[in-house]
Amino acid sequence: MGSSVSHDAPTPPPPSPAPTPAYPPPPTYPVEVPPPLTPPEGEKAAEEDEKVDYLNLGVPFPYEEIQREAYMSLKPELFEGFRFDLSKGISQNFSISHSLSMGNMEIPTQGADVVKVPTTSYDFGANFIDSKLMLIGRLSRDGRLNARVKYDLADYICLKINAQLTNEPHYSQGMGSVDFKGKDFRSQLQFGNNGFYGANYIQSVTKNLSLGTEAFWLGQQRKSGVGFVARYDTKKMVATGQIASTGVVSLSYVQKVSEKVSLASDFMYNHLSKDVTASVGYDYMLRQSRLRGKFDTNGVVSALLEERLTPGLNFVLSAEVDHWRKDYKFGFGMTAGE
Repeated sequence: MGSSVSHDAPTPPPPSPAPTPAYPPPPTYPVEVPPPLTPPEGEKAAEEDEKVDYLNLGVPFPYEEIQREAYMSLKPELFEGFRFDLSKGISQNFSISHSLSMGNMEIPTQGADVVKVPTTSYDFGANFIDSKLMLIGRLSRDGRLNARVKYDLADYICLKINAQLTNEPHYSQGMGSVDFKGKDFRSQLQFGNNGFYGANYIQSVTKNLSLGTEAFWLGQQRKSGVGFVARYDTKKMVATGQIASTGVVSLSYVQKVSEKVSLASDFMYNHLSKDVTASVGYDYMLRQSRLRGKFDTNGVVSALLEERLTPGLNFVLSAEVDHWRKDYKFGFGMTAGE
């Protein structure tokens, strides 16, 4: 009788432990949503500049001063010989000045030759300036008087008078104007001797652009004319244009390279006389001095250096060379005052 033997299946071996990794797993962090991208500061400023309030554009430059920056670089006050200027403040509003110069004076001739004679001059000046009134006068040794008056009748209107009185008959001149200043415009009414009457108006069109026009009448010569101007300025440049029915076209451009360096150029065309003149100049301001100069298509090269020696004392050097006319002008001077 056979016997049957039953037995259980063999027990599987226990699982072997997982091998230990050579490096620990990287830590996990919660997913973060990146912040929205913001424009750089420069782009923020540009976007703010683009938002222009056309109802509040600001007051434009006066009509007669639209080329102020170009004049500062291209038309400095040059002189020949020696000059000494002294100014003294008497009170908070009143001051006097003395000016002594020794040099040469050109005598007009019919030819191209330059004729000069030695001359000496002395001017006495008195100034009174307060918040509303400005009085400036200069009296020379030969009896010539130059006077300027400016009086603010209100915040938006002022009266100006310029006069030059001489001992010679028919050489005295006078000019007056009434200036109006609005929220975004300027206007002016002018009157003078010899039957001169004029008016001008300049308006801010955009934040950088202003346009203007003028009209005048010369009663003694029975001539009239109109003119138009445009000025475009930014923080880095100033461009102006002017045209008049008298045949004069004037253009200027000033590039502000930095806070201390400016480059300027201008162009002048007279249709009646067919004269064309262009010039290029510079204005360089150092820590203790200022250098301005230019050269033009007429062959004239000029420079003016103002050096501050001590507070209240400046040394001035002036030079102008006219290559075509063979005319040379050199000067030096001192300026002292408070």
